[in-house]
Amino acid sequence: MSGHLDYEINKELGECYLFMGELDKAEEYYKKAVSSNGIHPDPYLGLATVAVQRGNLADALIMYEKAHKIEPTDKSLSGIALIRMENGEKENAYSLFVEAVRMNPENMVALFSLIRLGHELERVADIIPYLRNYLEIDPAKHEVRFSMAGCLMCSGQPDAAREQLEFILEANPDFSAARELLEQLQA
Repeated sequence: MSGHLDYEINKELGECYLFMGELDKAEEYYKKAVSSNGIHPDPYLGLATVAVQRGNLADALIMYEKAHKIEPTDKSLSGIALIRMENGEKENAYSLFVEAVRMNPENMVALFSLIRLGHELERVADIIPYLRNYLEIDPAKHEVRFSMAGCLMCSGQPDAAREQLEFILEANPDFSAARELLEQLQA
């Protein structure tokens, strides 16, 4: 059996077991994938996920960094950033999440983490462009649009916020949070 096929099978099995929550088996197959052929980031990302689910953030960070050295992706950036955020390194996490959404505007983990950090670090206005980029790709994602309306409100742009909320409610009249925020704006 060729090394590459070996690699693919082990990686797939790792993903299956991870999905089923069988962490030991997932780890075993990801390790086989790591040793079977060449150098790929995916098994390291898998091992990082296993470590995160076990609550072992130090190991997860090592695995994310290995994946990142092989091939920097928005996934490895987000993984590293999530752990830095957990460890209270907010500034560093913020920059990594920004890098991740620049690579992939649709990375929801990075996007929602940026929203959280934007509020915590009082940089709400800075994250609005990343939310806009996402909405250009997927205008119907109302959770993102709602977050953007909140950010616009916080950064002193009530009219722009109102526009976003009206857009949501036209498409989805049952979005009660958007209705409440709009009522607050009009009060």
